[in-house]
This record gives sequence, C-alpha cells and structure tokens, in this order.
Amino acid sequence: GTYGADFYQSHGPSGQYIHEFDGDELLYVDLEKKETVWRLPMFGELTGFDPQGALSEIASSKHNLDVLTKRSNFTPVINEVPEVTVFSKSPVMLG
Repeated sequence: GTYGADFYQSHGPSGQYIHEFDGDELLYVDLEKKETVWRLPMFGELTGFDPQGALSEIASSKHNLDVLTKRSNFTPVINEVPEVTVFSKSPVMLG
C-alpha cells in the first residue's frame, strides 16, 4: 500500500517526511527548501505532491513532541563524545 511517514527529533530542529509505496520510497520533502524531491524524476511527471501537507504534518509532530516532553518532565541528556581506540591488524607507518 501507499503511506506517508513523518518524524521529528527532539535533540535538534530536524524532521523528515517520506512517502512510500510497497516499501519503496517515492518521494521525500526537503524541509529547508520546502519542496518535494522525487526518488525517480519520472514519478514527478506522472503525479504531484504538495509539500505544504508534509510541512503541516511536521509542525503537528513538533507540537505533539513538545507537549509530551513537558508532560513527562523530560530532562535532556548531555551528549558526551565517545572515546574510540582503533587497533590495526598489521603495523602502520605514519607520515
């Protein structure tokens, strides 16, 4: 079937709106440019999609997330940079 999905993240002002058919992405909406981006340009020649609907869905998701965050007494986690150590299989020459 055909369906759309929208996501909004709490750690930064970002969201995503995609529209799929049978598990294949047909389009997404570039939220900064406020335009529809078709995965295959020929899809855009056959039909249209108004990005304003997606922008409205994202605004609704942001509002709902803000309300739920306030109701749950949410305290943001402080992001810490992970420490990583890499071990090579063979000797490495720097330079």
